Amino acid sequence: MTELLNRMVTRRQMLVTAGALSALGALATPVVALADDSDEENHKYRWDIINVDFATGTLSAGGVASARANDNSKITLTGMGTFRANSGDSQEVTGGGTWKTFNKNGNPTGNGNYRVSRFDRFTLAPGTPPLPNDAIGVRADERAGLAILGIRYDDGSAGALLVSCHLNGSPDSMFEGITATKGFVDYWNREAPTPGVNADRTNFHVLR
Repeated sequence: MTELLNRMVTRRQMLVTAGALSALGALATPVVALADDSDEENHKYRWDIINVDFATGTLSAGGVASARANDNSKITLTGMGTFRANSGDSQEVTGGGTWKTFNKNGNPTGNGNYRVSRFDRFTLAPGTPPLPNDAIGVRADERAGLAILGIRYDDGSAGALLVSCHLNGSPDSMFEGITATKGFVDYWNREAPTPGVNADRTNFHVLR
């Protein structure tokens, strides 16, 4: 009788162990799917304030974009950089550019350089490239979206930079261009791009 009970206990333990392993296998399956390389939310990206050559339909690096504060004073930025989406790790961000500020009458009030110090968030958006030629990267790797970055100005002030890229087919609730803060000033009113004028445009590229 004792031997029979021992065999029954041993068999029960084996079944419990097998069931636990099966449950762990089921739990592991979504983890593998989430780690798949096709998940672009975890890729590395490059952002640019871009130039546009309207004659050739080509985008390139090195453009300018502006935004205005409540009293119509203005900040104008150049810039590019990289980040890894969703990392939240400042070691994963690079980049910067130049800044210029103007009062409401258009008179210069400051200028210098800034650097990206922090990645806050990036959200992909739908959209397809409107221009046929891409001098920054691969046209098929262009992406629409919104990035929020922390920046440091070389005059000692800190701020935030929002880079928004609206492509063909992107929701109209999105804007094209940049907004920024500098110290206590919020340059919240982006300058909209004007057809045929080379300013106030951005782009993201997913980096393979």
